[in-house]
Amino acid sequence: MQSDTLFQLSGPLAMLGWLALAASPLAPRLTQLAASLVIPVILSLGYTALILANWSGAEGGFSSLPDVMLLFTNPAVALAGWLHYLAFDLFVGAWEVRTARSASIPHLLVLPCLALTFLFGPIGLLAFLGLRLVHGRFATQTTKGAA
Repeated sequence: MQSDTLFQLSGPLAMLGWLALAASPLAPRLTQLAASLVIPVILSLGYTALILANWSGAEGGFSSLPDVMLLFTNPAVALAGWLHYLAFDLFVGAWEVRTARSASIPHLLVLPCLALTFLFGPIGLLAFLGLRLVHGRFATQTTKGAA
């Protein structure tokens, strides 16, 4: 498969996972299957194929910022990096939804965290961890107040 074609298919595939996460209260099991397993596995297989086919011939590496920049001048390696981001961010988003559900965090509060995870990865993770912390403290205070 051509790199351009793989790139064109990867975005909509990942978006299906994100849309499923946004609508997860409607079908939680199906959402988790799609967003934490099936779609990340497909993206990871594409990543693996690109790395196996292109890594040995790529210039650059991870020892310095100029080496990383050189590494990503190779279109196939840059596409592999993109698939890496798509797979891992979606996997983190699925974890956020699963964790929120088990902690009884309202889904509407998780949606902004998902948007941030989709757009800015680690910022969304930090937002969710903050939400989880605040919600846990609030839930503990509510429980103590009811006793």
